[in-house]
Amino acid sequence: MVRRRGASTLGCLIPLLLLAVVAYFGFPAGEAYFRFYQYKDAMGQEARFASTVTDEHIKTRLVALADSLDMPPGAELLTIDRTTTTITISAEYDEVIRLPFNKEKVIPFRPWVRSRL
Repeated sequence: MVRRRGASTLGCLIPLLLLAVVAYFGFPAGEAYFRFYQYKDAMGQEARFASTVTDEHIKTRLVALADSLDMPPGAELLTIDRTTTTITISAEYDEVIRLPFNKEKVIPFRPWVRSRL
C-alpha cells in the first residue's frame, strides 16, 4: 500500500498566481478609490471649519491637496456654494484605469460634501 499525502504537484501555486494577477491589475483601481476618499475627507474637514475661513482659502488648500495626491486634471476645479446656514463643496473628475491588453476604463468621481455653518 502506497501512502499519499493528498498534495498535488502544483500545490497552491495556481491560487497564488491568480491572487497575484488580481492584485497587480486591481491595485490602480484601488489606488484611485483611496485618493477619492482622501480628497472627500479633506473636503469634509474644510467644510466643517468653513465658518472661520474664506472660500478662497478653502479652494487654495484643496487645490494643493489635489496636486499632492497626484489627482487627474479636473479635480482642482471646485465648486463652493455658501449660504447663511450651509456650505457645499464639490468637484468632478475622471480617472483612467489601465487594464490588460491595452484597454482603459474611465471611472467618473463626483466628491461632494455639505456641512452646516
